[in-house]
Amino acid sequence: MPEIPLFPLRIVIFPGGRIDLQIFERRYIDLIRHCLKSDTGFGICLLKEGQESFQDNTRQIVHRTGTYAKIVDWQQLENGLLGITAEGDVKFTIEDFWQADSDLLRAKVEFSSADNVAAQVIPLNDQFSGLAGLLKSLENHPLVEQKNLLINYENLWDVGWRLSELIPIEVEKKQQLLEIDDPWKRMEIIEEIVANLANEA
Repeated sequence: MPEIPLFPLRIVIFPGGRIDLQIFERRYIDLIRHCLKSDTGFGICLLKEGQESFQDNTRQIVHRTGTYAKIVDWQQLENGLLGITAEGDVKFTIEDFWQADSDLLRAKVEFSSADNVAAQVIPLNDQFSGLAGLLKSLENHPLVEQKNLLINYENLWDVGWRLSELIPIEVEKKQQLLEIDDPWKRMEIIEEIVANLANEA
């Protein structure tokens, strides 16, 4: 079973999604250097307990489903910190995780054979054409445009992943969407969420 380093955060990322991170903790600086040298990645998991930054006598507890990400860009920021852009590649489920001597969380994981950027395209049917239109409007938002996302609007996987990230819902609900293995079921739940948001507006 593969063993990977974890990067616990208060965000959820899906395959194909992108996130910008500022790296300042020693354990993560070392991790990023290793990833860049070895062309490997790390797991991004939603924190269940604990803080993003390391604190003595505290533990980081993460949700058991996350996304393995790879670094697609990096730069030295004006504030002197290392900035990276990570892109989601494949969903995974944690079998076991622990805190290593470096204070980095590590885990044994099982990678999803379906929820990954190499997944076979599932054609988007008319049932979800309205959600594809919503995604196009969300993609035009300046903050989203900066991510330079490559979205295949004909692919059910892509539309579900990007809507899960971009619709304005609590991070725990995004986690629930990530944990769904069936892409049709994910889209049906997104449809319900969007309808509820419209009714609340």
